[in-house]
Amino acid sequence: MMPYYWTPTTQQMPPQVTIPSSGRPPGREESYIENILRLNRGKPATFHFSFEHAVEAGKNTKTVRGVVEAAGRDHVIIRELKSNHRFLFPMIYFDFAEYDEEMSYFNQNP
Repeated sequence: MMPYYWTPTTQQMPPQVTIPSSGRPPGREESYIENILRLNRGKPATFHFSFEHAVEAGKNTKTVRGVVEAAGRDHVIIRELKSNHRFLFPMIYFDFAEYDEEMSYFNQNP
């Protein structure tokens, strides 16, 4: 008995994949918190954080009056205005921010 070898007669192309458009104008960042914080670097604000694992009563929250120096996917660096002390907070503890002036929401430069 002879072995059977299969040879394709036509070259098969993988199916075309269409990635849907996000619907946002070109040059605009998606509205993730870290992007919004980054767009508002240097603007004075009050930042609120809470820590579920804190064991001391009353020590499970932290409020910082300052400016964002940097923001990444999982962290934010805030410089306190009064002392110039810098904090590195994991974003999982971020609750909200209150800005003194109008916030930038989208990058206006494409």
